[in-house]
Amino acid sequence: MNTSALINRQEFFEETFFKNFIVVLFGIIISCINSLLVYTFFKNPVFTQEPRYILYMQLIINDIITLSVCVILFVLFYLMPNMNVAICCIFILIASNVYKNTPLNLAGMAVERFVAICHPLHHARICTVQNTKILIGIIWLVGAVPGVMDLLVVLALHPLSFFTTSRTCYHQNVFDLEYNIISHAVFNIGYMCLVWVLLFYTYFKVLFSAKAAASEPAQAQKARRTILLHGVQLLLCTLSLFTTVLDEALTSLFPYYQSVIYFCTFLLTSILPRLLSPLIYGMRDQKFKKYMKSSLMCGYDKRAIKPSD
Repeated sequence: MNTSALINRQEFFEETFFKNFIVVLFGIIISCINSLLVYTFFKNPVFTQEPRYILYMQLIINDIITLSVCVILFVLFYLMPNMNVAICCIFILIASNVYKNTPLNLAGMAVERFVAICHPLHHARICTVQNTKILIGIIWLVGAVPGVMDLLVVLALHPLSFFTTSRTCYHQNVFDLEYNIISHAVFNIGYMCLVWVLLFYTYFKVLFSAKAAASEPAQAQKARRTILLHGVQLLLCTLSLFTTVLDEALTSLFPYYQSVIYFCTFLLTSILPRLLSPLIYGMRDQKFKKYMKSSLMCGYDKRAIKPSD
């Protein structure tokens, strides 16, 4: 996420208003969709007892937080380009945590599907509601470690007066020490590589398991598609690591349109990917879709909703 590019040409009021309007509009629409999914989940206890739906809802809530921080930082960049460093650190730490939560959560969801298909007899014992909640806690803890370490290094090497100054709010501008820059890249690449390995492993294990056993082939096929969709989401997360490189490449070719390029890449890597989770799961899962329709109608027709997988 990079909303802090220096603008090489003066933006007219209409252009600035248009950019903020589009970002806020997309933010509101996607948040409303995600909020409906959250409402559906908590309204119907049947979902709160299934680990895969709990992990899915953790992903949705994480997307809501990510989107909210992205939109707030984008709007504040235009309203107050120089933000107090202490306040900026809070936004960056939250953004860093939820950003790293996404691939870790995708890995957890892939492993849950792997256990359900390849080790069905152990699924009920391993993938319990309690273990799922513990896993979510571990995801948040692991995702917070890099940001906390960055903050501790800045506290140790910068004077406290640094936090009373004002700067453009983005990661490299606040956590600007060599350690911060290197560790930021290492942690991001490390997380992505770990999750890619897990996704490949679980996908091929499910694939071979389905070929070896004739039982429940439909479930195995559905699990493979789900893991592949996790891969699509992870690909977008991975591409966001190279946003800076892409921005620099495009702005070197079209320097006059630097602000437009940054705006487009911001939409593609930080805003629109938040639509994937509700579209992939909320619309694909027949069970969730039925309950969601009931939530939209503000009613609960038990005859229309039958338990299904």
